[in-house]
Amino acid sequence: MEAPSIAQLLCQQLDEAEFGKTGRRSFFEYRDTGLSDLTNGDYRAQVMRATDVMETTGWHYHQCDLQFVYVLNGWVDLEFEGGRSERVAAGAALSIPSGMVHNEISCSPDFEALEVVAPAQMETIPCEPPA
Repeated sequence: MEAPSIAQLLCQQLDEAEFGKTGRRSFFEYRDTGLSDLTNGDYRAQVMRATDVMETTGWHYHQCDLQFVYVLNGWVDLEFEGGRSERVAAGAALSIPSGMVHNEISCSPDFEALEVVAPAQMETIPCEPPA
């Protein structure tokens, strides 16, 4: 993917930001940073945070060029194909390759993370649990 040409400054202050139920998970709230509009959909950066309800995502994978997560607060437990499990906590960085089957199984009530993906409309494909 060719890097986008960004001709505008993007500066979103926290007091200008709004969280809403705008992402792929009903049990998270999302804050769009405006990067998708700025890059014509090449990238998306959003902050996601836990609500009072947590559900497993179910086994799935993404079709994308990039999925990068930086945990700002709390933790999230993930399972990956091949039997690997990880608790990803505040300060941790995670990049999940396109096509890697995984499942989010729990998170702390104060979980909050920055997710950067490419393209902005990353595909999520549900699948059967790995053998």
